[in-house]
Amino acid sequence: MGGAVVDDGPTGVKAPDGGWGWAVLVGCFVITGFSYAFPKAVSVFFKELIREFDVGYSDTAWISSILLAMLYGTGPVCSVLVNRFGCRPVMMVGGLFASLGMVLASFATSIIHIYLCIGVITGLGLALNFQPSLIMLNRYFSEKRPLANGLAAAGSPVALCCLSPLGQILQYQYGWRGGFLILGGMLLNCCACGALMRPLLPPKKHLELEDGHLKATEEKKLQPKKKLLDFSVFRDRGFVIYTVAASIMVLGLFVPPVFVVNYAKGLGYEDTTSALLLTILGFVDMFARPLCGIVAGMKWVRPRCVYLFSFAMIFNGVTDLIGSQANTYGGLVGFCIFFGMSYGMVGALQFEVLMAIVGTDKFSSAIGLVLLMEAIAVLVGPPGAGRLLDATHKYMYVFLLAGCEVTLSAIVIALGNFLCIKRKQEEKGKVARVQSSGAPIQPVFVVSLPTTSVSADLCLV
Repeated sequence: MGGAVVDDGPTGVKAPDGGWGWAVLVGCFVITGFSYAFPKAVSVFFKELIREFDVGYSDTAWISSILLAMLYGTGPVCSVLVNRFGCRPVMMVGGLFASLGMVLASFATSIIHIYLCIGVITGLGLALNFQPSLIMLNRYFSEKRPLANGLAAAGSPVALCCLSPLGQILQYQYGWRGGFLILGGMLLNCCACGALMRPLLPPKKHLELEDGHLKATEEKKLQPKKKLLDFSVFRDRGFVIYTVAASIMVLGLFVPPVFVVNYAKGLGYEDTTSALLLTILGFVDMFARPLCGIVAGMKWVRPRCVYLFSFAMIFNGVTDLIGSQANTYGGLVGFCIFFGMSYGMVGALQFEVLMAIVGTDKFSSAIGLVLLMEAIAVLVGPPGAGRLLDATHKYMYVFLLAGCEVTLSAIVIALGNFLCIKRKQEEKGKVARVQSSGAPIQPVFVVSLPTTSVSADLCLV
């Protein structure tokens, strides 16, 4: 636990944008893959669990729901632990929890046992890995951060393409109990990824020769005690706009991947043919994320990344609206291609935009609070779409609802930031006019952007 002080991001430490940062990126890639793909990969065991415990599909679906709720809903808890102990120890303990939950689940005697082991324990373990890995990525990369975010986010589709077939093989060879045990062993790799998260060391200021021994001394400044959970981020209008928009977006973002396979089955296509749609979506998503990271890192694009993020959400929402009219397999394939592109863009940009808004110092608290708000939407979104499907018996309305929600979130973040930018520019213009006239300068509340190498056109008033 000794890395807590250094891990806070010491004053004067510049993001290396390489070096050991690439090892951190690899760890973040693996953690992101486990965190997002594991709830979907576990679903391949649902039929065996239904047969074993004599329950319905809705009962087993709660496993993934609880796991996702823990991943998102424990955000503030993760923020407190990171600010208290540092990223590395939190991640290594989280890896143990993630593995322990799957191992205990292999001895389950009831579905409730599965809920507690996989949903709660493994979900908490993945949460303790996911959030700190993003925090460390933010500290190690500045100039190359959009690319790093895109590459790390690509871990989700890559892991999904690997874990789902692997789960089917393990179930066939060893049964669900043996499969859970082996997957639990795989999750121990989270501990190895946590060990890669080496805290950044402050630069040595000068050397002193004392009593014949060379002693390194560092210039220390008195700093206020770091808050375990910094609620002051809510004073930042840009953060509030982002949180509201992200919560609306999550209501509809995850709905199409959940229902697209059944959509194809409802049109009369075979199970294997229908399941191929998710493979197409994941394959496109795999390449869209790093490519979007490269585009977002361009000099002209990066200061306007919030608008690129807004475009990605509009792209996703419009894809849902058009895809709702698909009535052939070819139409659904086209939908999955464009949805994979837009979904990958959103995945690559969502945390990059948040990092640009709040800066490095407050990111650990900001991401925890954002994930908590998104957890509510994650629990409401897919079940709400399911109820709409039960009432209408048409997938068209489900996709229309998802498209409207995601498009609305894009309008919120784009319009909100545009208005704030305009106000901020007017205030800067007022300061310039007063200075040029030589009159006494009156206090004007102009807040500078976070300490990053590249500024972003975001509302930070």
